[in-house]
Amino acid sequence: MNRITIKDVALAASVSISTVSHVVNNTRFVDPATRERVLHSMDELGYHPNYLARSLRKGVSKTIGLIVPDAANLFFAEIARKIEDYGYKQGYSVILGNSDNDPEKQTNYINTLLAKRVDGVIFISSGGEVNDLMRFSESQVPVVVADRDVPLELADVVMLDNEQAGYDATRHLIELGHKRIACITGPHDLSPSMQRVEGYYRAMAEFRLPIDPQYITAGDFRFLGGEQAMERLLTCTPRPDAVFVLNDMMAIGAMTAIRRAGLSIPADISIVGFDDIELASAVTPSLTTIAQPIAEIARHATDLLIQRLGGSRKDENQRVILQASLIKRESTGRKQ
Repeated sequence: MNRITIKDVALAASVSISTVSHVVNNTRFVDPATRERVLHSMDELGYHPNYLARSLRKGVSKTIGLIVPDAANLFFAEIARKIEDYGYKQGYSVILGNSDNDPEKQTNYINTLLAKRVDGVIFISSGGEVNDLMRFSESQVPVVVADRDVPLELADVVMLDNEQAGYDATRHLIELGHKRIACITGPHDLSPSMQRVEGYYRAMAEFRLPIDPQYITAGDFRFLGGEQAMERLLTCTPRPDAVFVLNDMMAIGAMTAIRRAGLSIPADISIVGFDDIELASAVTPSLTTIAQPIAEIARHATDLLIQRLGGSRKDENQRVILQASLIKRESTGRKQ
């Protein structure tokens, strides 16, 4: 059987070879109807572009590295899937590295990605990112940092307005009549955690509510960490009547601890999470949470990187700040 070529696709779609090339490489605007006809002909003929050969000729690998701090955390699993989807649609394969919140493992993955000559990297750090980002700069590998705040001279940044989101979550609890509002934080060296806590403090100060130091306790963004943090809060006197938890995985762990103590959600304690992972709407009671725009974060990060790789963007690094939204569900209720 003869190998199908780009010429065969052009003949089947009644277009020029250059038009097929532009569709395959996404190098020029092609009328949507024409593009669809070319793609249909490619499918019908079973034409598969040889990306590897073309990449070797151009000195690129058509691969993107993605480093996440915890692949078991459903937020990072969901964002990784979206980045993989967006990259694939534009002809890029994605190599995933899970650092397990271990800075040494994170550095080792960076060395691996550089050795594999990835074209660029989307980086969600587990902390200590400045030195690692310098490695990319020294190697002249473009990088986009997602869900972390770093100096723009180091990378493009795509992140949430975490301070405002933390304020919105806390204000929701205050408006329900809660006054003893606790906060389960994340690691103190991560910018999203610190910024969300700042929003909590701002809301409490604005409504002139006291902050009891025993109501601020640290978690690790994992289910067990939230469960253990909630167990500590339940020993406080008086017990908090509401808790803002800085991610959904910890919030679900906190709910487990509350139920084990024989208490009811939200009658005894209201809970607000953060992220709006798929599991948030499936637990009982369903979790009120701050919804991160996961698809937008992934799309902006992927687009910024691929634009840089394609040479269509040579300007200074950009910081894209996205807004979250409060999703009200069953885990919060008016103070009785």
